[in-house]
Amino acid sequence: MCGIVGYMGGQDAYPILIKGLKRLEYRGYDSAGIALVNQGDFRLYKCKGKVADLVNMVGQLPTHGTLGIGHTRWATHGVPNDVNAHPHISGDGSLSLIHNGIIENYATLKEELVNRGHKFQSDTDTEVLVHFIEDVRATTGVDLFEAVRVALSEVIGAYAIVVLDNNNPQQMIAAKKSSPLVIGIGENGDFFIASDATPIIEYTKNVVYLEDEEVALMDRTSGLKIVTIQNQQKTPYIQALELKLEAIEKGGYDSFMLEEIHEQPRSIRDSIRGRLNLQHGQIRMSGIDQHEDRWINARRIIVVACGTSWHAGLVAEYLFEEFARIPVEVEYASEFRYRNPVILPDDIVISISQSGETADTLAAIELAKEKGAFIFGVCNVVGSSISRATMSGAYTHAGPEIGVASTKAFTAQVTVLYQIALSVANKRGTISKERLLRLIAELSSLPDKVEEVLKTNPIVETIAELHKDHRNALYLGRGYTFPVALEGALKLKEISYIHAEGYPAAEMKHGPIALIDQEMPVFVIAPQGHSYEKVVSNIQEVKARKGKIIAIVTAGDKIVADLADHVIEIPKTDDSLVPIISVIPLQLLAYHIAVMRGCNVDQPRNLAKSVTVE
Repeated sequence: MCGIVGYMGGQDAYPILIKGLKRLEYRGYDSAGIALVNQGDFRLYKCKGKVADLVNMVGQLPTHGTLGIGHTRWATHGVPNDVNAHPHISGDGSLSLIHNGIIENYATLKEELVNRGHKFQSDTDTEVLVHFIEDVRATTGVDLFEAVRVALSEVIGAYAIVVLDNNNPQQMIAAKKSSPLVIGIGENGDFFIASDATPIIEYTKNVVYLEDEEVALMDRTSGLKIVTIQNQQKTPYIQALELKLEAIEKGGYDSFMLEEIHEQPRSIRDSIRGRLNLQHGQIRMSGIDQHEDRWINARRIIVVACGTSWHAGLVAEYLFEEFARIPVEVEYASEFRYRNPVILPDDIVISISQSGETADTLAAIELAKEKGAFIFGVCNVVGSSISRATMSGAYTHAGPEIGVASTKAFTAQVTVLYQIALSVANKRGTISKERLLRLIAELSSLPDKVEEVLKTNPIVETIAELHKDHRNALYLGRGYTFPVALEGALKLKEISYIHAEGYPAAEMKHGPIALIDQEMPVFVIAPQGHSYEKVVSNIQEVKARKGKIIAIVTAGDKIVADLADHVIEIPKTDDSLVPIISVIPLQLLAYHIAVMRGCNVDQPRNLAKSVTVE
């Protein structure tokens, strides 16, 4: 969740670090800091607040040095303040360290260190770690690289760390376990390091993704060296970045979120490209085709995911059960590993994650692996931890998503899961050729229909103005649109801080109906289709209690339009594809309400884009 950036080379480190921290702001944070090492000089600057606050604090103070590390902290141990901000310094002042993750046995280590005379300034587990590394180096006489390796062998938890010797501008050391780190190798011996590739791409395309329990030494003279915590030498695997600089810019929009909402015709098209063959009615996905027997003989599919990805998994449950006739269970990854689940070798576990770094989902994957299940990943980031941990998978090709509130990642995930469900159904013989051809044709037309939905933006903005001051909202859907109701409510609460809940429309009578009065806006996804008449009845129940109805309807609808206070029309499509187009107005609604309330839509409070702690 925290942002990590580091640089060692021939350039001034400070501007590279600050630009890198700004690129990592989307991850969510509450404080920021940097450490700079120069010949015989060490500078530490850190403060609560944003990167801009750090820049203002530094002002005209010295920032020379060609080696440095920077960090944006999302608080776990200790409140957000200047003292708890990273980097943290060892007791003797010789080391500085930045850290993403949680050291679970920090209390035990801290007690031992206090008994050995160490004194601590902060409440963080990170300060304990840097003191521990200092203690190992002092008591054993080994160099810093070896001290980091030995110390980490005693650490329990998750970490991505970068360590500097404040008196040695020749080296930078990094290590990771269950939290991402990527090393960029530049020209003339320059090294870059970051939580993800966004701070690196304008400097180099050559990167090394550290694996779990690897420690890396970057040395100005000898280059890059990697060993495991167990002291096994590793050969660095250098690969080319696929990310492009322009992909992480706003492209003229006021925010990343608005840009990403409007990118969805493109991201959906990219998630289809090369996979659909309209002429022959075929879907080609190597991750499915290469493991055809596993999918044909699957006893059950278990989906593990968190947040918005979990909602995409709920849509997938409907898809797989309707088309492929395989029973599906959708699990919160954060709960899955703690309830001793029954997992069998002929189960398929689908893990869904935008970032590919979600800690809870990675933990669920490891548990499922131990039980012998086949693990299939759906994620957006090439080279991410989940893409490397799974046995097979499919990328969504949504492109970088910077806004914390996921938009294009959701529709891309559902698009990919849709293709997987159809492909498996075809292989299992549970869908007719006629229906398969019709659905493939409908899927291929989806980007154009999303373009049409985006044209409703002025109507949505007007509705947002009317409802921006409400304190609560209810979202209702049935069947395929129930997960959309959950996702719409999540978007509103994430970025506008309005309490919102999503429910199956029929469940409204079992509790939420008690909340409905003239002050309660009720957003209903009511397209014409299988459950249309039932949803109309639910709308009438809301109207009888003076609730305000805002309905998403199929273009040309008259029945719901006569009942609702406001309607937003979407093009007609198959029931199974409605989630992809009906979620768009709800994304726009959340965006406009948040902006009107003065909220930061790209960096909502307390949230992080890549949730790398459990």
